[in-house]
Amino acid sequence: MNLLLADDDPTMRLLLSKMVEQAGHTVAFAAADGEQAWESYVTSPVPMLILDWEMPKMDGLELCRRIRSSDRGDEAFILVITARDKTEDLTAVLDAGADDYMSKPVTPDNLMARLRIAERRIEVNAARRSAEEKLRKAQYLAGIGETSLALQHEINNPLAALLSNTALIEAKMLTDEEKEESLVTIAQMARRIADVVKRLRQLNNPKSVEYLGAARMIDINPGDKPPMRP
Repeated sequence: MNLLLADDDPTMRLLLSKMVEQAGHTVAFAAADGEQAWESYVTSPVPMLILDWEMPKMDGLELCRRIRSSDRGDEAFILVITARDKTEDLTAVLDAGADDYMSKPVTPDNLMARLRIAERRIEVNAARRSAEEKLRKAQYLAGIGETSLALQHEINNPLAALLSNTALIEAKMLTDEEKEESLVTIAQMARRIADVVKRLRQLNNPKSVEYLGAARMIDINPGDKPPMRP
């Protein structure tokens, strides 16, 4: 796992880097202040950050808030390290959006425990996001199918009438009177199809209804009676 460290104390940066590497992880960047850390994160986001609270230019809590407000900033695990240990300090850290808090002095065992917590949280969140994405895709594909079925149900009959009358006219199989009647029918069917498209475009909160068996389709007649089954 790649991590980003931010601490204004070079000795602390070196110490944390060694501990992280011994735990089998990689320090992608070690920043000397909050601004360096922010610029690095924007350029190359990492799944975990270890931040000192008190740093020049931008402190750890402000950096934490910026990360959380950025694109995909909720995916990062943020550990804040500080010499402060009062209850209100912990509250401030959590309110800023950090996932965990560790008081100085930092020990290898303590940091290892925090890294294991971070690994598990990151794995769980990644699995959740993957499941949510699959669900969104499934819902999207289901919506396409339901919309297609609704259009087929609403448009098939007027389209068939329009095409059959057009074919009769093109084949010159109608008398002048019959041709006039067919033109009227064609216009009526075209308006019906246009109305279906208009209603579909105006749907704000589409609902699906049972069509045939287990099949469902988008109801493009809200407020009216449910579509008749074929």
